[in-house]
Amino acid sequence: MKRVMPYLLLIAVVLALFVPGWAEAHTVNYQVENKGLTVRVFYAQDDPASYCEYEVYGPGDEIPHQKGRTDKNGCVSFLPDRKGTWKVKVWGESEHGFHGTDVSVEVGEGLMLKGFKKPLVATHLKLFVGVSLIFGLFGIITLWRNWRGKKAS
Repeated sequence: MKRVMPYLLLIAVVLALFVPGWAEAHTVNYQVENKGLTVRVFYAQDDPASYCEYEVYGPGDEIPHQKGRTDKNGCVSFLPDRKGTWKVKVWGESEHGFHGTDVSVEVGEGLMLKGFKKPLVATHLKLFVGVSLIFGLFGIITLWRNWRGKKAS
């Protein structure tokens, strides 16, 4: 037993030195951080663009920084690595057909959200609705006058 003990001690030292390296190469580690930005894409307030394809481009990038699919809530989350204007392109298909959108996200100091551009319709919705109502009423009045004119002849 006295002769075997030094060999067992030597084997234990060798295993202690080399096994953690092998074990580390076969593990998957993770870390959770409170960082990043999220863009929520939806067709209507209660109709998210679920599982749609997207690409995220950093400022001046031609190759996507990130690609994937939105989650079930229509969210795209990404971690910017520099400040500037980031582009999020989303393509989706709903029961109304194929749709796509580009979202510009401004990232400022500390890689925090500085702002984003809303679509033209979203920023001027009341104007678009008002103009549409005027054209609609004008069209209905014109049709009614033409119909009454033909009926009188």
